[in-house]
Amino acid sequence: MSRDTTFTPKSLSASEYVRELFESSDNVAVLARNRGTGKTVQRIAKAETIAGPEFQEWLAVHNTSGSDVFVGMNPIKDGAYTRTKDNLKEIRHVYLDLDKHGDQSLEAIRNSPSVPAPNFVLDTSSGKHQVVWRVSGFSQDEAESLLRNLANQFGGDVAATDSTRVLRLPGFANRKLSGHFIVQALHESQAVHTPRDFAIPDDSPETPRHIGDDHEHSRSLPVDHKSQSERDWAFAKRALARGDDPEEVIRRIADYRADDKHDPEYYARHTVTKALAALQSKSTEARAANGQGTNGTEIDYDHIGKR
Repeated sequence: MSRDTTFTPKSLSASEYVRELFESSDNVAVLARNRGTGKTVQRIAKAETIAGPEFQEWLAVHNTSGSDVFVGMNPIKDGAYTRTKDNLKEIRHVYLDLDKHGDQSLEAIRNSPSVPAPNFVLDTSSGKHQVVWRVSGFSQDEAESLLRNLANQFGGDVAATDSTRVLRLPGFANRKLSGHFIVQALHESQAVHTPRDFAIPDDSPETPRHIGDDHEHSRSLPVDHKSQSERDWAFAKRALARGDDPEEVIRRIADYRADDKHDPEYYARHTVTKALAALQSKSTEARAANGQGTNGTEIDYDHIGKR
């Protein structure tokens, strides 16, 4: 059974969670995204600053005003102002976003001999979870390959498999919901895991870009199955909406579709261009409906906590 029996699980506040994820001097990205206005504000600051009361109060104001609050899962290089793959300092965490059948997927992880016990489990809403492992010795390519395979193995969100991913910060309301579900984090293990601790097979037959290669498999697809192009489109919109650099989103999609597109860069750029236009149109409509003008989505990349 995948449990750390030497550690007593405990709930963590937002400040405690940040301190557990990072060293105090690490540069960390935090995002506040308002679903009503489309505005995404990103801050890059030292972990000790983010965990402090002043920064937490700033996040609470955004959350109360309707914003979801997220934290980047890997530290950023000194002097970097954007959360791109090239600006990541190192891989500290791998993770899964369990949106569908979350309770069953989490139970499968806990009982799997193929993966170690999670370090952190976040309850993001009823029956939905985010699972985080603390790791070392991973390159970015190795981490992203593992993320895809974990998602395929345990039914995670395959769009949430990039090393620049942001996940929810505990202690704040999930504004995606009509109610006021407060995200909770449970600290379950202090272990640090290496690539050898994950025995997940590569190129799972459930990998979306391989589905449909044979006729018998395609006939058994669920009725809500989406094509890989639809998944790419959804990923592009989600990544852009949370403030990711469009060129980085293009590169991620092109890398992922390199094996099955004649011109993956053209395909990726076309997908991202359409996604940008769709988001801009949605933001403009939302702002017009709220009487706020039509200046589009505002993305603020101010860097605070810099020394």
